[in-house]
Amino acid sequence: MIKTENLQYNYETDDEKEIKVLKGIDLEIHKGEFVALVGHNGSGKSTLAKHFNAVLLPSGGKVYVENLDTSDEELIFEIRRRVGMVFQNPDNQLVATIVEEDVAFAPENLGIESEKIRQRVDSALNAVGMYAHRLEAPHLLSGGQKQRIAIAGILAMQPKYIILDEPTAMLDPIGRKEVLATISRLNKEQNMTVILITHYMEEAAMADRIIVMRDGGVILDGTPKEVFVKTDVLKSTGLDIPQTTELMLALADKGIDSARDVITVDECVEEILKLI
Repeated sequence: MIKTENLQYNYETDDEKEIKVLKGIDLEIHKGEFVALVGHNGSGKSTLAKHFNAVLLPSGGKVYVENLDTSDEELIFEIRRRVGMVFQNPDNQLVATIVEEDVAFAPENLGIESEKIRQRVDSALNAVGMYAHRLEAPHLLSGGQKQRIAIAGILAMQPKYIILDEPTAMLDPIGRKEVLATISRLNKEQNMTVILITHYMEEAAMADRIIVMRDGGVILDGTPKEVFVKTDVLKSTGLDIPQTTELMLALADKGIDSARDVITVDECVEEILKLI
């Protein structure tokens, strides 16, 4: 698992003042989980995620990746092999002029044998549905396709955990759909542990577990059904709830006996048919 114990992190400003960004976080993320990390801008969610693969190191407390202490410099290479990270802008993550060369970049730098690199590249591209584009130039692909190539580049390192920091923020609806389908497939079919940072509640609803952050701390942690019924807490944090949940809550407020923990469109349709 990935585990934090009283995790604290301070940013230092230009005038040498410290700003507390993470304020004593205790978390466990287990193998195979799909976790959505949500919160308003400045809540600390991206800062927290960057501790999971030692991009940032704690100002206080500890972070462990399968019992490896991220503050131990000798372990950082091994930690980053286990925990891969994909960022918002796919253009900033692509380094080669051919798709398969881009996916091979990280394994080559790990010193892996050529034959094994070939296997890893093909496997990663198949996993994200981009094998047919392996000989194309990345700059000619759509935003969603580029982001899937970026994910393949991480998969080629064969991590146990993958962190995605708002991977659909710069994509159109079609690109978003492609990337989300890829993330879901990796979690369900390959048992990949996924940590998705997002501000879209419909994306968070796909997860097994949602962690809500505010002011550098965790204020909610539970299943989508457990979290989304806490509407007052979410709205006070500046977050929305899925439209399906909002509809059911609006009906309940009108005195109609409807389920309050509806998340998906199918669940919403089922509840409305019952009412009719």
